[in-house]
Amino acid sequence: MTPEMEFALQAAQMSSDSIKAIAMAIAAGIGVLGPGIGIGMLVSKALEAIGRNPEATGKIQATMFIGIAFVEALAIFALVVAFVIKFA
Repeated sequence: MTPEMEFALQAAQMSSDSIKAIAMAIAAGIGVLGPGIGIGMLVSKALEAIGRNPEATGKIQATMFIGIAFVEALAIFALVVAFVIKFA
């Protein structure tokens, strides 16, 4: 193999690695953005409900934490997909 072909092959490989890194960043960024907004809205509405009905605090908090766990699972899935993009 000539030195020019070897250099072209190395440049192409570096390019694909950089494209994978950019794709990982985009997938992780967009994938975590939605759950972040969702958790903020969920906690906001839970605090609003507790303010309106303080007697139901325990029930509202339990439901809020279950909702947070489900929304956070979406962010974890997004990170897993981002790592698959990077290392596959």
